Amino acid sequence: MILKGSQRGGATDLANHLMKDENDHVLVHEVSGFASDNLHDAFKEADALSRGTRCKQFLFSLSINPPPDRNLTTEQFIAAIDKAEAKLGLTGQPRAIVFHEKLTAQNVERDTVNRRHAHAVWSRIDTGEMKAIRLSHTKIKLLEVSRELHIVHGIKMPDGLADRSKSDTKAFTFAEWQQAQRFGKDPRDRKAAIQDAWAISDNKEAFTHALKERGYVLAKGDKRGFVVLDRDMEVHSLARQIGIKAKDVKARLGAPEKYQGVEDAKAIVASRMIETVSRIDTERENQEKKRIAEQRLARQKLVEEQRLFRANAFRRVEEEQRCAAIARQVRFRGGIGGMWDRVSGEHARIQKLNEREAWDALKRDQKRRDELILSQKEERERLRAEHERTKKTQAQQKTRLEDLKARYASELGKPLTIRDRFGRSY
Repeated sequence: MILKGSQRGGATDLANHLMKDENDHVLVHEVSGFASDNLHDAFKEADALSRGTRCKQFLFSLSINPPPDRNLTTEQFIAAIDKAEAKLGLTGQPRAIVFHEKLTAQNVERDTVNRRHAHAVWSRIDTGEMKAIRLSHTKIKLLEVSRELHIVHGIKMPDGLADRSKSDTKAFTFAEWQQAQRFGKDPRDRKAAIQDAWAISDNKEAFTHALKERGYVLAKGDKRGFVVLDRDMEVHSLARQIGIKAKDVKARLGAPEKYQGVEDAKAIVASRMIETVSRIDTERENQEKKRIAEQRLARQKLVEEQRLFRANAFRRVEEEQRCAAIARQVRFRGGIGGMWDRVSGEHARIQKLNEREAWDALKRDQKRRDELILSQKEERERLRAEHERTKKTQAQQKTRLEDLKARYASELGKPLTIRDRFGRSY
């Protein structure tokens, strides 16, 4: 179950799109919460209400596409829509539900397949508050709902749904970029992402948008066919990636001659990636500054803890020495007994014993102090070494990002400034 949603305006255009007769069947299943039960008038009503607010994208449109080999009942579609509605925070808002049925080319052994999918559209305007309902992280929320639906209906998740690392490169975080660097490129991942985009798209506009969300660009190839460029500007045959005939690709997308060439597509990829790499580098730099500040605080805290521990340890040693000295002094007797000990030589023997024990204790305690000093030094050294390793890794990542930026800039023919080429120092 692939769920795709977006905020949008254009009430009339959306209603026209949902009612297109290019589908074999169009069924308006529900129009609820509006004054009108007509799709066009209902959306116009939402438009009129939005004019009392500053909201421009007053509708939220959701498409639900089950796998081609799964036939869901209307009840199951509605349950999925209700789940998405609750997740998005749109419960109780006016909504419309439209079902489409059409013959669609697919990346399966059959050339085409009859598919039924649903569209749900909500008004975002809260009439009680007269303001738009805030929608945040909708893509993540719909991914969560989609995963839940796959589990509920026992449907195998597509790779692109199970692994978010195949998402739009413009949404890459620094952590996701690091993961991509560790694991490299897998042709299976690329095919899964392109096939997924094809599976959820009904026309060329939807397919182009779905590819963009996954970090790819569509173009015409040198041999009058369609190709797809990835973020590394590598060119792949679209028909081979999705596993269908070239004529079926053209049936949905039209003539390749109407599309941009490979060089223009490379420029688009380069432009996107320069922005992406710059943003990732800024994120990396901010993380490094934060890490350096945290490392300084950690070292300062460690040193303060060590000072306190060392002072207490040394105090305990001094106390032990004082008690031991008292214990040794007690060995000497006073009075007549003490005089006898001096005459008999016992006093001299005890004195030598005390001196030997005091010397041994002095050496032992100095060894304990040295061991503590060395162990604390090792703690500080481990912290320093960890900092240096991370610093080295950050420097390597910075170099890779700068090299990537230079590569994409060269594709655009825009030389980087010295500041861009070598970055900022910390």
